[in-house]
Order: sequence, then structure tokens, then C-alpha cells
Amino acid sequence: MRVAIVHYHELALKGRNRPFFEQRLVEHLRGALKDLGLRQVQALHGRIRVELAAETDWDVVRGRLAQAFGCTHFFLAHAVPMDVAQPDLEPVRTAAAVLTGRQAFTTFRVSAKRADKRFPWTSMDIERAVGEHVCATTGKKVKLKAPDLTIYIELASKEAYVAVERHAGPGGLPIGVSGKVACLFSGGIDSPVASYRMMKRGCRAMFVHFHGRPFVSRASEEKARDLVKILTPYQLVSRLYLVPFGEIQRQIVLGAPAAFRVVLYRRMMIRIAEELARREHCWAMVTGDSLGQVASQTPQNLSVVEEAATLPLLRPLIGMDKIEITGEAQAIGTFETSIEPDQDCCRLFVPPHPSTKTDLDHIRRIERHLDIGALTKQGLEAAESVDFAFPR
Repeated sequence: MRVAIVHYHELALKGRNRPFFEQRLVEHLRGALKDLGLRQVQALHGRIRVELAAETDWDVVRGRLAQAFGCTHFFLAHAVPMDVAQPDLEPVRTAAAVLTGRQAFTTFRVSAKRADKRFPWTSMDIERAVGEHVCATTGKKVKLKAPDLTIYIELASKEAYVAVERHAGPGGLPIGVSGKVACLFSGGIDSPVASYRMMKRGCRAMFVHFHGRPFVSRASEEKARDLVKILTPYQLVSRLYLVPFGEIQRQIVLGAPAAFRVVLYRRMMIRIAEELARREHCWAMVTGDSLGQVASQTPQNLSVVEEAATLPLLRPLIGMDKIEITGEAQAIGTFETSIEPDQDCCRLFVPPHPSTKTDLDHIRRIERHLDIGALTKQGLEAAESVDFAFPR
């Protein structure tokens, strides 16, 4: 029988809440694999067992498990029945010999875990017995450090699992255990990484993209859609709000000094995004701000922008530099899309010398000359929502 064994780390530290976290991971795996001939997903002691149909493509399963937050590592295993009342290692030895016979290697080691301590063998006993059998059947040598092949064996209460290849998962917490957040999504390099980081901590992400129409093309909107498609496999369903911001920017330009436009734009974005966040029952908003990276991200300007929010404003990239953020964007697959040219509303009507040390009282005086309520309503009424789902 082919089964995937999924291991987690943080979930094991949740004490009495552990069953809740395990069940969320089980539900997510069922959703992620529902179209692949899945037979059963169940939580065992310290691991998740995923039973696969004979025709299921392991390469596809492996790709989806690698995007399942909460999973630290996993492997495709051959499952053999075990009985605590009548313990017998022979089926495990045989399965290990069969699996290694399909591999090209010179040296190997055996790594065993005994989840059920009622079995009479220690982990070292199992490793020794299986290692001797593999040596006898293959003629290969044992090497404990940096071998060509590692044989993984896990003994649960009713089954033993034997595998020869282990894969890394993304770690973190299962989607949904940390509520829902609204991610301000520019389409650049930073905001997809910020969204990914919050999803990894168990948050379901809702995305809000501000575009410059009617003064620019749809390029930034299409890029935002493409980036959400890349991130959706991590949480299976996503919603993207597309908010026309060009006319709002034009009205701010007509009623405010040039140096303060960028901060005023961002305060308006925060207000509009917050109303959308409340509609979607989000508990916080997320931005891709990195301290000192651009004029709007100086300490003074970050404080002035945040003052426009009443929901918590989270900045998971605040202490990262551009090299670190770019590396993470490349790792999660958003970088190539993020660097595609577009007409970002953040570059529309931008002054040559924006203020870097904006005073909050001064901004409030400027905003008295703007109809903030009407501008917010304008953005909300024109917002368009787009839903995404994976797998289709």
C-alpha cells in the first residue's frame, strides 16, 4: 500500500490545542489532494497518514505537499501491517530490501522511529536488523555519515512505514488557524513575500490591489492576478479586490502640496483597504514595508500612514533588506512575475522630492481640505472582486 507520511513540528507543541491544529492540517490536505485519487487522510500519533490510490501520480502529490503549511517534511512510504500482540520485523526487512533494490547507491544507513513504545525493539534494534538484511540482499555497505541512501522506517500501532526518500515541506502553521488578514498587494517584489509570510503563520490572506486606471493600462491588474494565482495553491482559495485609484490620486494632487502626496495616497489606501478588510472579517492588514527602503517607509512616514488605520497593521518584512526579500521571492516563485514591467499607481503623480519626515498634525490639516469620506466611498464602490481556487 502506498501512503504519504506527513510530519509537523510546531503543531506538536500546542498542548491541549494540538488536535485542533492537526485537524486543520488534515482538512487542508484533503482539499489540496481531492482531485488526485485520494483515499484517506488521517491524523496518527505525531504524523498525518495520506493513503493514495494506485494510479495517483506521486510527483503531483509531492508538489502539493511541498506547499502545505504546517508540513515540515514528508515521504512516500510502503506500508506493511504490524501487530503489537505478535510483533514481527520480517515484513519491514522485506519491504526495505525491495525498495532499495530499485535504487542506485553504494552506501546506506537506516533511520528508525518507534511511535508505539509497546513494540519490543528499540529504534537501534530496528536499524540493526534492517541494515543487516539490506547488506545481505544487496551487498552494499553501511555508512552513518553522508550515505548515498537513507532508509526511513517508522513503526506506528498498526503499520510500519518504509521509505527511501524524504522531502522538505514549508513548515509553519496550517492555513486558517490564525484567522484572516487583508494584504495590500502592489504587484512588486515585496508584497507577495509579505503575504506568503503571513500565510505561513496560519493566516488566510485576502488581497487588495490599487491600480491607476483610468490613467494607466491594465498591466498592474493582470500582474496582481498572476501573483495571486501563484500564491493560491498555498491556501486553496483566494479573493483579490481591484480598486481603481487613479481618479482618487488626481483629486489628492489638486488639493494637496506635492511633497506630501505619497503619504496621503497611502493613508487613503489604508482607509479603503480597512473597509474591505472589515467586510471580509479580517482581524489585521498586511503591507510589504521594509524600514528605510523608500521615502514612504521612513520611521516618520510609516507612523503617519499607520495612524490612518484602526485595525492592526502588520509589516512582516520590516527588518529585511532588498536582497533578503528578493531571495525569498525567488524561492516561492513570485520574483519573475513581480519584475515584469507595469504601470503601478504608486508611480502615478509622484513628486520628484517627496517628504521623508512628515508631521502628522500637518497631514491632518491638509486632509481637512479633502473629502476623505467621499474618496473612501468612491474607492469602495468601484472595487471589483475576483475569486481564485486550487485545484480547479
